Amino acid sequence: MPSIALFDLDDTLIDFDSDHAWGDYLCRRGKVDAAEYHAVNDRFFADYRAGRLDMDAFLAFSLRPLAAIPYAELLVLREDFMREEARARILPKARELVALHRGAGDRCAIITATNRFVTEPFAELFGVDALLATDIETKEGRPTGRPSGEPCFREGKISHAQAWLAGFGGELQDCVFYTDSLNDLALLSRVGRPVPTDPDPRLAAEARSRGWSVLSLRP
Repeated sequence: MPSIALFDLDDTLIDFDSDHAWGDYLCRRGKVDAAEYHAVNDRFFADYRAGRLDMDAFLAFSLRPLAAIPYAELLVLREDFMREEARARILPKARELVALHRGAGDRCAIITATNRFVTEPFAELFGVDALLATDIETKEGRPTGRPSGEPCFREGKISHAQAWLAGFGGELQDCVFYTDSLNDLALLSRVGRPVPTDPDPRLAAEARSRGWSVLSLRP
């Protein structure tokens, strides 16, 4: 049986997309030009769901506020975002699932395309061993607005998972992976136990064709 559990975050452990919601939150707080930013944010989100996201273009857009807003203020905004919106939308069954794996002694990691700044608080709340996320370039202790290294997206999730696993001699075949998105098909196809979780329509169809069991964490 797999002894390592990998969890997608957005629309898997939580019932929303944290990257998109963070952008909307910055709009509501007046930290970006709401009219322009909201429209572009929605367009990128639609592209992601349709499986045609230009990740480089999205990161150039979504990481820009992290460089424009003073870092101390960013930390306060992130804390407010978690308190006002995010914590209440963590799925109770997702907490139970992660706790079940942790109780069994499995190594656990959240693996997400969303950037590390937005997702760090979620990793802390779930108490996972590692957060594998899109990293952000920093200079003198603050974000530059550019990514660092390969984004943790599509095939990039395989690279991030393998780099983490190599640290303790783990293999992809040792892993169970929970995710909702067809964007994660590459990693799902490589792990020992793929578990589409509340899958989007395209992943649901793929799961049926491959005979994969489907899990729901939603009410």
